Amino acid sequence: MTSSEICTNVCATFIEALGVDDDEVVPEARIFDDLGAESLDLLEIVFLLERTFDIKIPRGGVKEASQAGIDPAQYEVDGKLTDLALSKLRELMPEVDASEIKPGLTANEIPRLFRVQTFINIVVQLLREKGVTVDA
Repeated sequence: MTSSEICTNVCATFIEALGVDDDEVVPEARIFDDLGAESLDLLEIVFLLERTFDIKIPRGGVKEASQAGIDPAQYEVDGKLTDLALSKLRELMPEVDASEIKPGLTANEIPRLFRVQTFINIVVQLLREKGVTVDA
């Protein structure tokens, strides 16, 4: 499977789930702010991606991955992500401009950072974990 095929199928999923025009669904589009998704829409998007690619997307995967290897006391202080957590999140989400992952961010705000590219990256990673070769 090629990266281009994955991108096309992920974009088609967003078009179907959100009823948006295909020219709006680009890798850098913000799921909530640009495409108008709501929390319940994410459930449908995840379901459609799982069915399309025969994968299982873990719930809260980005948040959980950003916590991996970090003592819970060093992840959040007063409800805000620590510098260590922000740094880990920047590594996990290279598609998001680093300036958007800034002090004051809460764990509950992480989904607002999601781009279409975030889901493309997740699909590619999960396919590779299944042993599927993904070509550039």
